[in-house]
Amino acid sequence: MGTKQGIGFFERYLTIWVMLCIMVGIAIGQWLPVIPRVLSCLEYANVSIPVAVLIWLMIYPMMLKVDFRSVRDVGKRPKGIVITCVTNWLIKPFTMFGIAYLFFYVVFRTLIPAELAGEYLAGAVLLGAAPCTAMVFVWSYLTRGDAAYTLVQVALNDLIILVAFVPIVALLLGVGGVAIPWDTLFLSVVLFVVIPLVAGIVTRTRVIRRRGIVYFNEVFVKKFDNYTVGGLLLTLVILFSFQGKIILSNPLHILLIAVPLVLQTVLIFFVAYGWARWWKLPHEIAAPAGMIGASNFFELAVAVAISLFGLQSGAALVTVVGVLVEVPVMLALVRVANGTRTWFSKSNL
Repeated sequence: MGTKQGIGFFERYLTIWVMLCIMVGIAIGQWLPVIPRVLSCLEYANVSIPVAVLIWLMIYPMMLKVDFRSVRDVGKRPKGIVITCVTNWLIKPFTMFGIAYLFFYVVFRTLIPAELAGEYLAGAVLLGAAPCTAMVFVWSYLTRGDAAYTLVQVALNDLIILVAFVPIVALLLGVGGVAIPWDTLFLSVVLFVVIPLVAGIVTRTRVIRRRGIVYFNEVFVKKFDNYTVGGLLLTLVILFSFQGKIILSNPLHILLIAVPLVLQTVLIFFVAYGWARWWKLPHEIAAPAGMIGASNFFELAVAVAISLFGLQSGAALVTVVGVLVEVPVMLALVRVANGTRTWFSKSNL
């Protein structure tokens, strides 16, 4: 992916748009119930067709920007890559599981029914197993991170998602007592990662071959700038048209869900960021390493949650709350990273 020059208008106010979509979706569910009824009929193999289209609309533009040729440069500066991979795949999914289990089953056990706690845990696991592949470029830019190195980190991360996401999610959900059919989970990854990725690679290759890399980066890709956020917001409207009754009957659950998600985000940032400082990496490597783990590939998490558990599930609700809290928390961590720049050296990769 290329570097985004600053945070865009929609991304900057993403939390506000999400809140507006929540209100619009709830209103539709309450006063226009025919809409969610009709949408619930448009399914194939337990996958909502309208939502699937919107999810592809979200993910395809990001996959256009993935240049896996950058993975060839991984061996040149390995320390930051080691931090990213270990934090994202050997630490983050398991700390998310542990924190979510602690809060949903222990701390909040008198506030959340056991069955619903299981769905909330599943949604948290999906977020924890899907590290960021897009917005990290925004956070990297805002912290003056090394854009080329961030690209390598993300490209490698995308490759790992293809092989690690399914077994990690299945393992953790099994430990948490949530029965998940492997074939359904694998199908979700094929639908919402593999197919958009292949489509993005094919499109990227053809456009660059015909018009050149400059046209691709400066003209073609920019045509899709708002598609991802637009698709996400429309998905949220549909989702909350189904979730409205749950939220209105117990709005406290939104806050309860947000607590472990925020704690997890802050913890993972400081794990990677502190590790980078310990290894004496420069700030332009350390900041993106912290951001890529702290942030989530929430488009994938939302897609898989809806596919596995349905639009009305607690798991889907958790992934949406993840979207709600991510931008303000990540912007706060950007300020932390910028305020601690002097902690880091300028060499010794």
